[in-house]
Amino acid sequence: MVTVQHQPTPQPPRPVPGPPPSAAPQADPRAGIEEAMAALDDLDQIPLAEHVERFDAVHSELTFALSSIDKV
Repeated sequence: MVTVQHQPTPQPPRPVPGPPPSAAPQADPRAGIEEAMAALDDLDQIPLAEHVERFDAVHSELTFALSSIDKV
């Protein structure tokens, strides 16, 4: 007899530059977008290798905000 154990599907972390997110969910998903966009302000002063991480953070926040519109 084979026993199958179901494990929760891991969710990828949403990288966001700046202070760690609070434990309470954000009421307005636009707040995360503004914070991630602010991290792009100093792109010309950081190494090129770090640009992808910053753009990924903005993409993640935009995806999160768009998915929260329809509660998807």
